[in-house]
Amino acid sequence: MVRFVQTSDWQLGMTRHFLEGEAQSRYTAARIDAVRVIGELARRERCDFVVVAGDVFESNLVSTRTIARSLEAMGSIGCPVYLLPGNHDPLDASSVFTSAAFRRACPPNVVVLDSCGVHQVGAGVEILAAPWFAKPALGDLAGEALQAAGPPSAGTTRILLAHGPLDVLSPDEDDPARIALPGLEEALEAGLVHHVALGDRHSRLEMGRTGRVHYSGSPEVTAFRDEAPGDVLVVDVDAREQVYQVRAHRVGTWTFTSMRRHVDGGDDLADLDAEFAAIDPKDRTVVRTALVGTLTLGDKARLDELLERWGESLAAHVTWEGADDLAVVVDHDELADLEAGGFVAATVDELAGRAGDGETEARDALALLYRLGVAR
Repeated sequence: MVRFVQTSDWQLGMTRHFLEGEAQSRYTAARIDAVRVIGELARRERCDFVVVAGDVFESNLVSTRTIARSLEAMGSIGCPVYLLPGNHDPLDASSVFTSAAFRRACPPNVVVLDSCGVHQVGAGVEILAAPWFAKPALGDLAGEALQAAGPPSAGTTRILLAHGPLDVLSPDEDDPARIALPGLEEALEAGLVHHVALGDRHSRLEMGRTGRVHYSGSPEVTAFRDEAPGDVLVVDVDAREQVYQVRAHRVGTWTFTSMRRHVDGGDDLADLDAEFAAIDPKDRTVVRTALVGTLTLGDKARLDELLERWGESLAAHVTWEGADDLAVVVDHDELADLEAGGFVAATVDELAGRAGDGETEARDALALLYRLGVAR
């Protein structure tokens, strides 16, 4: 029996536009730290090797520092690590895998699967690799690898390692890189391969009727749309003994979460405040809010203060563009609280009118004036 860790889409060197300063630095470090955690898992589970099903790096233009630190982390794993070039880091003329920085820092346990076809990785164990050589790919690379490879010898366990969207998941029927799921299932049923390890999707997912086609997802979250990120898979497979088992293990430490909430007054604001307070750990959580409702000017000022306060503790807080829809009701009593006169009073009146017409900037400016005016 062979036991290995399946992972993909490390995208080392990834940046996120909503992370600033030290938060971005911690996120970058967390993606490399996940590699070390994968190594701890591989040792604990007595795995024979680790496979990375594409997109090891964010691009072929990552910094030499990212390359060096990433390879140092891979070297600490202690067992062979097989890297498949994907659409983010294809084996083109500018490939990171052929760069001087990569060759200089590459430890002996790290192997780049730089050719399409069968790679012997142990006694009775093969990887059938389908690396990317250009972006975009011009065809179903997994299907092409299966067509070119003959059947494995009796008792040999073969793992197909590929990167790309399955046809049943991709809405773009004109995308030539889509992988045909029926072809994978036919190959599994015919014994041409015994497990299909896929990358490209950042959420963990099992596909097909055989139960042997798996996306591991990214070991750290990459986007708000990721459904089950932060996992890797430990796979047991033996063609001779017909052993097969897949287990998910959590390695990720960051969370990108979306909050769609109705806020219509003080009670809703208190609930939202409590929800933010319960987030743990805050320094590794990014929150995207879509707030809908109607607030008084005072409640809008309290909401702004709440979001500002928690934003200082979180890795980041962002507004969900196009989904946020708050209306502010301005009455004369609240405007009187500002005790504004002269030019300021005229400005307040103008902002109140524009806020009443639904202008977001005027609404926020008026709430800020309220906060500053009442607090002085």
